[in-house]
Amino acid sequence: MMIRWKEMYKQKLTVPDEAIKIVQNGDKIAVPIANGQPPALVSAVAKRAKTGELKDSVYFEVLNIRCPQICAPDVAGKIHYECGFVGPLSRGIVNSGVAEFVPIRFSSGKRVLVDDRKFNVVMLTVSPMDKHGYFSSGTNADYSYAIGKAAYPHKILVEVNEKMPRTCGNNQFHITEVDAVVENTLPLTCLPVEPLSKEDEAIGRYIAEQIPDGSCLQLGIGGIPNAVAKFLEHKKDLSVHTEMLCDNYVELYKKGVITSRYKTHMPNKWISTFILGSQETYDFADQNPLVEIWGAEWVNNPQVAALNDNLMTVNATVEVDLTGQCASESMNFKQFSGVGGQADFVQAAAQSRGGKSFLATYSTYTDKEGNLQSKIVPVLNNFVTISRMDVQYVVTEYGIAYLKDKSLKNRVNELTAIAHPDFRDWLKSEAKRFKFTI
Repeated sequence: MMIRWKEMYKQKLTVPDEAIKIVQNGDKIAVPIANGQPPALVSAVAKRAKTGELKDSVYFEVLNIRCPQICAPDVAGKIHYECGFVGPLSRGIVNSGVAEFVPIRFSSGKRVLVDDRKFNVVMLTVSPMDKHGYFSSGTNADYSYAIGKAAYPHKILVEVNEKMPRTCGNNQFHITEVDAVVENTLPLTCLPVEPLSKEDEAIGRYIAEQIPDGSCLQLGIGGIPNAVAKFLEHKKDLSVHTEMLCDNYVELYKKGVITSRYKTHMPNKWISTFILGSQETYDFADQNPLVEIWGAEWVNNPQVAALNDNLMTVNATVEVDLTGQCASESMNFKQFSGVGGQADFVQAAAQSRGGKSFLATYSTYTDKEGNLQSKIVPVLNNFVTISRMDVQYVVTEYGIAYLKDKSLKNRVNELTAIAHPDFRDWLKSEAKRFKFTI
């Protein structure tokens, strides 16, 4: 059988420009998150789109960090480009109107892209084929795996990369399912390590104090979750059920903090839907039975994640108003990132026995004129990401506010207490003006 799979591989092996000929006008193309995106195949799509050969087609991506050609305005404008989470490459074309932003929870990816819209082409980077004829989608299952397993007719184009780790879980494709194979050796993109600020560390301490031994973690991306991880080093028997698997988990594992000993759902397993971090983290996940990568419709499903007792979710937000609404994805009504899994895991923590969700932000920022501005505001200046009914803890470098099920008056008191001191009187005055307090 091994010889048969190798022969089939050779028959389907081609170059990107030839592989893309499988894609027809009107097809709906999706690629995974971040390192799951196949640079050579995406570049070939960009070439066809630019010349006008690919008409009436849709291209959907999330967090493009490695395929710049498709984001060029003269390319993106010739294909219906949709983005579910804005990254550094797509931010310009989304906010200029060349590409469309799709507000979507990651847990809804299968429902939206497969059940409702029936995307019929998926292109992804995979690990080399094993002796049984299987490729692993490696760092990514997210929403793309569901498209590849759709019951309706569809096409799968894989970019085989020896640098893509082979991961366990539910993320494999067999050579018999694949329509075209290309090869590439481009290194995976690694996230830079950024130094922690004093604000990061203050927030990290506050949150870490609230996380008991034996908890299950979901940490978001950025300095604040990194700081939380730093101050968890003296905790015991933590476990993992997370959207994104990043360096923090590996560091805590090496220090003996993460054991998964008391995990109540899929014990002794780290569950994630994609991996993004350092090369060390990619190497750690490679053929490691501890780590399992599953589709976002399962990992991010609040009812599934909540099967983990004491689920602690930590995510960053951009702006909080005095009613408790949080804006986590936009700045001045310009799209900066996306909903991602934040809304999923806020709900999951609320449903988990002993669960807690933390939304953290610095208390201030400096505007273009050099003036200090408060990130806690009377009413939001951005799109709402997390409703005031769902927010539990809000954290700044000045402390923690507990908002769940509290009155507007109590929310005002909690939030002004963790605002920057220079803005507290202003916030109280504005609260009275809006009749939030008597």
